[in-house]
Amino acid sequence: MSRRLLPALLAAALVGGCGVPVDDEPRRVRPPAGGFPTPAGTATADPDGRVDEPLCFVRDDGLAAVARRVDDLPGVDGHLQHLLAGPDGAERDRGLATALPGTVAVAGATLTGTVATVDVRQVGEETGRNDEVLAFGQIVCTLTQRPDVDSVAFRRDGQPLEVPRADGNLSALPLTAADYRPLLHR
Repeated sequence: MSRRLLPALLAAALVGGCGVPVDDEPRRVRPPAGGFPTPAGTATADPDGRVDEPLCFVRDDGLAAVARRVDDLPGVDGHLQHLLAGPDGAERDRGLATALPGTVAVAGATLTGTVATVDVRQVGEETGRNDEVLAFGQIVCTLTQRPDVDSVAFRRDGQPLEVPRADGNLSALPLTAADYRPLLHR
């Protein structure tokens, strides 16, 4: 019996010696050099509490992501309204523009789970714009950079709307930034 008991006692002693050492008092833990990594698509806060609001604009024939410093990340509809307002003066000076006016008429956005749904109204045919891919790409790439949005769906008059992806194919399914990756400037 002692031969069978010896391995069990030895295993118990080894397991009991593993783990975190016990201190008499709490000890300060230091973060790794450079801080903790921030997962992609999350807002980062400064010590003063400001966060990044990610937006996608057009540069040349592609999409370019920028981040504006704001006090709080707005809701999905407010975020979309900031995108619709277009680039500010400094962003325009850096060559950024928008394909949205005259291409996509946005009525608003809601969030259900992690899917942002953007309601789109009919745009008049007289606009002469042919950059719908960039316009829809701006919306999808902006909203999917939010920590609470995984994909973006579009609808018109309550019905799913087929929109162009970067490859020119139409989709009525929720889209992600990966659908527009070929257009993203590095």
